[in-house]
Amino acid sequence: MRAIRRFTVRASLPEPLAGLRALATNLRWTWHPPTRDLFASMDDDLFRRVRDPLRMLTAVPPARLEELAGDEDFLTRVRAMSEDLERYLTEDRWYQQRPQGEQSPDAIAYFSMEFGVHEALPNYSGGLGVLAGDHLKAASDLGVPLIGVGPLYRSGYFRQSLSLDGWQVEHYPVIEPSALPLELLTGEDSEPVLVHVAMPRGRDLYAQVWQAQVGRVPLLLLDTDVEANDEDLRRVTDRLYGGDADHRIRQEILAGIGGMRAVRRYCELTGHPQPEVFHTNEGHAGFLGLERAREVIGEHGLAFDEALSAVRAGTVFTTHTPVPAGIDRFPVDLVQHYFGDGRLLPGLELPRILALGAEDNPGMFNMAHMGLRLAQRSNGVSQLHGRVSRRMFARLWPGFDDAEVPISSVTNGVHGPTWVARELTALLDGKHSDNSVWGRSGESGRLPSQMGVSDEELWALRRDLRQKLVLEVRRRVRNAWLQRGASALELGWVNQVFDPDVLTVGFARRVPTYKRLTLMLRDPERLRALLLDDERPMQIVVAGKSHPADEGGKALIQQVVRFTDDTAIRRRMVFLPDYDMSMARYLYRGCDVWLNNPTRPLEACGTSGMKSALNGGLNLSIKDGWWDECYDGSNGWAIPTADGITDPLRRDELESAALYDLLGQQVAPLFYERDSAGVPRGWMSMVWHTLDVLGPRVQASRMVREYVETAYHPAAVTSAAAATDGYAGARSLAEYRRRADAVWRQVRVLDTELTVEAQERLVVGDEVRVRAKVDLAGLAPSEVEVQTVVGRVGDTDELAEPMTVPMQPSQEGEYTATLRLPRAGSLGYTVRILPRHDLLATPAELGKVVLA
Repeated sequence: MRAIRRFTVRASLPEPLAGLRALATNLRWTWHPPTRDLFASMDDDLFRRVRDPLRMLTAVPPARLEELAGDEDFLTRVRAMSEDLERYLTEDRWYQQRPQGEQSPDAIAYFSMEFGVHEALPNYSGGLGVLAGDHLKAASDLGVPLIGVGPLYRSGYFRQSLSLDGWQVEHYPVIEPSALPLELLTGEDSEPVLVHVAMPRGRDLYAQVWQAQVGRVPLLLLDTDVEANDEDLRRVTDRLYGGDADHRIRQEILAGIGGMRAVRRYCELTGHPQPEVFHTNEGHAGFLGLERAREVIGEHGLAFDEALSAVRAGTVFTTHTPVPAGIDRFPVDLVQHYFGDGRLLPGLELPRILALGAEDNPGMFNMAHMGLRLAQRSNGVSQLHGRVSRRMFARLWPGFDDAEVPISSVTNGVHGPTWVARELTALLDGKHSDNSVWGRSGESGRLPSQMGVSDEELWALRRDLRQKLVLEVRRRVRNAWLQRGASALELGWVNQVFDPDVLTVGFARRVPTYKRLTLMLRDPERLRALLLDDERPMQIVVAGKSHPADEGGKALIQQVVRFTDDTAIRRRMVFLPDYDMSMARYLYRGCDVWLNNPTRPLEACGTSGMKSALNGGLNLSIKDGWWDECYDGSNGWAIPTADGITDPLRRDELESAALYDLLGQQVAPLFYERDSAGVPRGWMSMVWHTLDVLGPRVQASRMVREYVETAYHPAAVTSAAAATDGYAGARSLAEYRRRADAVWRQVRVLDTELTVEAQERLVVGDEVRVRAKVDLAGLAPSEVEVQTVVGRVGDTDELAEPMTVPMQPSQEGEYTATLRLPRAGSLGYTVRILPRHDLLATPAELGKVVLA
């Protein structure tokens, strides 16, 4: 028999243990070892199985709870942990300790389609969600007042197993939110709060709001499985990244518009400050900008363009997509279906909505384009990805060089206290605490090599972590074979899988084609020789899920599984199904080398290698994403790329050969070159260097500080300026844009002249004078910026490495500038005119430029 409905009954705690509930429901325990130790002391074996304090409270027998309620030592620890949590939640931290006078926002809303905080809250599929979870955790540690917002999926992402022939099999466990560390948001009447968004044909989509507490950060998750919805609408939040375009647009309408309404209601009920800045993590929740425009129009009577100026000022947009094919797009007629009747966003005209998502294909609505048009500040997630994004979206700012496209970069980071092995923290810091190895906010300044720890001690610890990984690999391999139909009697060989003294390589991530899961299989015999080498063997652990609809990705997994099924190979190479955060921690901590071989430059950032580096792992990677900017020649290895080769098969052949060469000729020899004490001194030198150099650099605390300083703070300043005096700033900018749009075609550079003091020849540093006559078509000199641009020139007269110098009005219709020649060689110059307004973040923002 099957249950028609499931529900959860929470444990009734004896009064002396009441403090355990707050400790179990605040997800700070996921990165706070003392809290986990407290729950483990209740029943260590049980905690090792469930790894979730809330489930512990349900599973511990009532007799044991009564026993603990009378244990004064245990109660003292409960009080100490409760006081520590309260102190963490209320004390001033980095954000509150910043210099006085800075206009920092009192609240920032952070929207993401998934959040990977811990496997106890399975609401993520991969890197985007784990990044979002790390963002919230680091914000909490720093005291940044974030509010997380996204959907809650009743089936989460799928669980993965393998068929007998190695094909990926998906199944979707049903999640009961009341069994998770979540609380329903309730109103003044103690009834669950419902937010709603209008659907076509007069229907409404309702969602209840579950709240998780991630340290200091509230995370609001919207759930449509409520009785008020029709059956098809109840399924809107059934699965993460499931369904067709119609299902996805419903999810994204809910995430953006419904998410905004949930934030507003949460702040009204709790007294939390309303957000001043809104951060969209990828384009999925981009409709939130339209909801904010509706609010401003409805409450303050602004016109659409005026509201747009106000919305843009306070919006930050992060793109994670390095290729056009990865952008979320919907057919225009589908957008018309949901927005056309005006019920969803009253006061917003459909043509204006469609224009925000316009792209080259008039039949498609582009969510990334809408995200960029609705945000004044946008960024990619690594320096290389920023450059790729500026080139990819350059046509939205015609007339500007790629480097001037207003998309910056904030390189992703990872939350050290979540991912660093506590044994390593104990060795380097000498204590267990909520601190990362690098200090409370990841910036103590102490280098691990200055902590009095020897090579022998760190090498022994690395071996211990490798041993833990070996035991976990064997456990998972056994379970995987049992799921594939093997008998326990057939699996004696599993006890020989992996060796704690063998060089261990890890490769674990999603399985889209560009990540090239099977590049290592390009020459099976060379790989076999590396794995089975008598003197310098290596072992490889592989994991990853393919999207359920990606048959090509599933075929790649099957190739790997079939290779690892070989009786000669299976003790040295394994594929572990059902990759999640729990497995990932073993891999990041136990692997000596982290392998990443995407097709450059298709990896936006990639953070798995960062987590390995924090644990003393060395990266072996294509110089893509974060590794492109962080590789220094001594913290790992860069796989050479066959740039310029257009045949993908030939490129794979060349780059796989380079990978085999590095593994066999550099990586393995360095690992096995030992001194008389059995320590690989050269290897350990690279490990220490990795910890020293990458440790602070890859922390999510660094990433969040950058967002505060380069995005959140400036956005708050601009947003306040736009909203002051009844949105006078936003009205002023909209009026300026209207007038500029009307006359910009008539703005011209009429004539330019460059004059030089009489000399025989020009040398670097000489001054030259540039004069330009311009026609501003009625715009005031204060409303434009006239610039001289000078740079190198080649055969095409295109300016390279340009340098801009502002020109000053000298008389009506004339501008001049004096500049020093910046470099030797063939130089050229031009003059251009750009818009100027106090509320523009960059001169390129409006996409307007007049060239001489």
